[in-house]
Amino acid sequence: MDHLLTIVTFLPLLGAVACFLSPEGTAKAVALVTALLTFAASIPLWFLYDPAAKGPLSWETFQLVEGPYPWIEDLGITYTVGIDGIALLLVLLTTMLTPVVIVASTSSVHKKVGQYMGFMLMLETGMLGSFVALDTFLFYVFWELMLIPMYFIIGLWGGPNRIYAAMKFFIFTLVGSLLMLVAILSMFVFHHQQLGFWSASVLDLYNVALPYRTELWLFAAFAVAFAIKVPMFPVHTWLPDAHVQAPTGGSVILAGVLLKLGTFGFLRYAMPLFPQATHAMGPLIAGLAAVGIVYGALVAMVQDDVKKLVAYSSVSHMGVVMLGLFAFNVEGVSGSVYQMLNHGLSTGALFLLVGVIYERRHTRLISEYGGLATSVPKFSFVLLLVTFSSIGLPGLNGFIGEALSLLGSFDTHPVATVVGTSGVIFGAVYMLWMVQRVVFGPLTIQANKEMPDLTLREVGYLAPLLVLIVLMGVAPTPFLAKMEPSVERVLVKINAEVDLLAERQQPTPVGGAR
Repeated sequence: MDHLLTIVTFLPLLGAVACFLSPEGTAKAVALVTALLTFAASIPLWFLYDPAAKGPLSWETFQLVEGPYPWIEDLGITYTVGIDGIALLLVLLTTMLTPVVIVASTSSVHKKVGQYMGFMLMLETGMLGSFVALDTFLFYVFWELMLIPMYFIIGLWGGPNRIYAAMKFFIFTLVGSLLMLVAILSMFVFHHQQLGFWSASVLDLYNVALPYRTELWLFAAFAVAFAIKVPMFPVHTWLPDAHVQAPTGGSVILAGVLLKLGTFGFLRYAMPLFPQATHAMGPLIAGLAAVGIVYGALVAMVQDDVKKLVAYSSVSHMGVVMLGLFAFNVEGVSGSVYQMLNHGLSTGALFLLVGVIYERRHTRLISEYGGLATSVPKFSFVLLLVTFSSIGLPGLNGFIGEALSLLGSFDTHPVATVVGTSGVIFGAVYMLWMVQRVVFGPLTIQANKEMPDLTLREVGYLAPLLVLIVLMGVAPTPFLAKMEPSVERVLVKINAEVDLLAERQQPTPVGGAR
């Protein structure tokens, strides 16, 4: 289908303009219709994408490609979009979560509704564009586009400290983005010097050969930008503030999709562009990921605010994603991509559930709850199911991603994996302890006795996430089959040059025998 990716990417932006111009009373309907149409338009991508395509990482292995259409011709910057199996799954995650968030926001956002819905749809375009862009400058434009609506969503509709949290998010992200821009411009220059023409295409830039020291500096620039977005320890400190202060919809999108752009950025840009530096920095990044897993789990364990607990759990869970990503094998990287999807579903659902009880009680303190299994049994059942998903219970989605990530990582970074696995155990401790204090025990607070259970609307927007949590746990093969050929191609690009360099450094046998 011609221009399908462009339609999916920019339809939310058109809806955003309509929301900004619509009366308050119709903005919610406009936003929901736009989000549902975008999701409907994205569904054919699953069926049109053919994972059986053969060959190395090249133009031929990306599908539904549109372009290159000239944009800034003097620098070889074009409008070029396309997908592989990795981007496909993340695009579908984005288009599925956005209508869920819009429905969930209808009861929590009461002021400047048109602006809120418009910013949410603008954010969707930025996220989708970042996943499908095959031009590095186009990617950067979409990457920066995401910063604007998220800043306003936190700053205008957030909690009491929303300005501080929004500014912290803005500053961290902007600093990383500027470093990435310098690295992108440097790659333009190196490409022109070596190949004689300007190009911003990421597939053209893959062909640029760089000295080892240059690779290290450019990889570091990309890595800082992506590590902030993940976020990795120790550049994670913006995330808990952003999550706690953001409205429920903002927290869901932040955890469900925005954080994945950091790990996606590593896999699409930093790692295949700079393979020597990737392998050299692999042990350091794996070590930081392991520290982040344990640190996030331990800090989550002592939280008295349930939303902050879930926020720190994201730091821990994304550490598992990073461990798998830098395993440099199919099991680890496939598990990492699978865990990106899992985290988007389970943590997104947790933030939605926190929003449900906050709307009823206007408190997120764990001590204010207890015994909810008696008064709100449907809510309690859903919370327990999502908790089991988050801690990786076999039969649910979290188990597959964690198992593959850690198994793959153990072959490459055994010490970091052992440390990280201990953090996964701590994760089960703090999540189950939270459930015990919120759901079980005596029902002593009168307000909890009178709390209404999940409404039909709330069940409706939670249902897609719950179905996928179970489906991806019992039937992972269709999802893995879509992504694994793309993972293998990226790994060939990352590992091939390093293997070739190692062969060149081997001593010549005595007598010059070959």
